[in-house]
Amino acid sequence: MSASILVAYSTRFGSTQEVGEAIAAALRERGLEIEMLHMPKVRSLEGYDGVVLGTALYMFRLHKDACRFLSRHRKALAERPAAMFALGPIHDDPKEWEGARTQLDKELLKFPWFTPVATEIFGGKFDPAKLHFPWNLLPALNKLPASDVRDWTAIRAWENSLVAKLRPAMLSPSELGGVK
Repeated sequence: MSASILVAYSTRFGSTQEVGEAIAAALRERGLEIEMLHMPKVRSLEGYDGVVLGTALYMFRLHKDACRFLSRHRKALAERPAAMFALGPIHDDPKEWEGARTQLDKELLKFPWFTPVATEIFGGKFDPAKLHFPWNLLPALNKLPASDVRDWTAIRAWENSLVAKLRPAMLSPSELGGVK
């Protein structure tokens, strides 16, 4: 069975897109038909058997494009399996990781109907040279060192687990050997 999966991402500086591209490539290698789109460009989820959402946590919140996407596609997301990853921590500090997980869980409570088959937090990337207004005016942010704590081994492990989590949710009861 070839399934069609949308990998939709929201990004401010491109880091989440890079992770989404890696996930899309891995899913293609496993025989899934993949389309990758920036969240604001997605008009409909019709034709997709499943969805993988990628976003970042900014200032303790989901990226605004992710919030809009979840609201706009509420009904369609309830009808198909979805997974979500978020980039959060920019330092390899256990407290920052714990805080990012808490933030993601708190943000997802705003969408109680959204029940992803998998959620994951990955480390993020930070480059003060890429800050835009008004963030570039904050001395504390400008003094932070550049960092990239994306763990590509952890990302690949999550990619590998997705097929097993998405495919069963896309199969009908008769395809699973059950009765309709």
